[in-house]
Amino acid sequence: MAEKLELTVGRHTVELTHPDKVLFPGDGFTKRDLAQYYLEVGPHMLPHLRGRPLVLHRFPGGIDRPGFIQQEAEDYFPEWVHPVTVPKVSGGTITHPMVENVAALVYLANLGTITIHSWLSRADRPREPDRLVFDLDPLDEDFGPVRAAATLLRELLEKLGLPPFIMTTGSRGAHVVVPIERGLDFDDVRAFADRVAGLLAESHPELVTTEDRVQKRAGRLYIDTRRNAYGQTAVAPYAVRARPGAPVATPVEWSELDEPGFTSQRYNIREVPARLAGKGDPWANLDRHPGDLEEARRRLDRLGRR
Repeated sequence: MAEKLELTVGRHTVELTHPDKVLFPGDGFTKRDLAQYYLEVGPHMLPHLRGRPLVLHRFPGGIDRPGFIQQEAEDYFPEWVHPVTVPKVSGGTITHPMVENVAALVYLANLGTITIHSWLSRADRPREPDRLVFDLDPLDEDFGPVRAAATLLRELLEKLGLPPFIMTTGSRGAHVVVPIERGLDFDDVRAFADRVAGLLAESHPELVTTEDRVQKRAGRLYIDTRRNAYGQTAVAPYAVRARPGAPVATPVEWSELDEPGFTSQRYNIREVPARLAGKGDPWANLDRHPGDLEEARRRLDRLGRR
């Protein structure tokens, strides 16, 4: 087994230590496989990461051993894993890593970073999100309620003049993501998200709920809006999940939800690079036409008066 492997990634050299270390024991995927995956998907993933503080979920011993969350950039990180210092929620500051190039993604994979989570705002204006997220969280692996709730949420968001995009989380559910113009702070954005989720729950009480206590959901899908808060994160598009099979949080076309057998774990690290090479990124144009949340709030007010 090789002890080290050097990869040339753009202008940088990344050293992989113990590249044959198995990170996914049930599947045989190694650190080399993880690094190669992030190398291949990096050009598509970078537009969704650039400028955003990141949180890393590391599993240096593999997914059958406890992992840990790393928020802070370390002194030993190379200079091309860019640090950014932002205010903490409770006072003081914290320095997060940022990824601005593919080499940084491969470097983080060498640390055993399986999953990357990103802020919904950019570091230059950290209190003004440019993405809004609805986390569709079912009680079990059945994707049917996710499909139904996502479709209803899409219809409502489009009535409000907002462009919805969808991503499987690689776990059980899906994220419906809306690009928005910057300007409003997180409190305003969260309040809007809560109103949208509440309206959907009122209109379809048999299917969805905004009740965060599991015992009160009565088998319904939970629409979680809590990620729309300062300092919170969401799983990054194309991030691998620390689950058997190495599933990937994958942006998809809305029409794909209707494919037979479609689930949140439809794509894994073997399939996504080929998918991107053949079809491209369904979210490639996500940030080109952000929604106007002020106008959407006015439309929501009118809907509420009917």
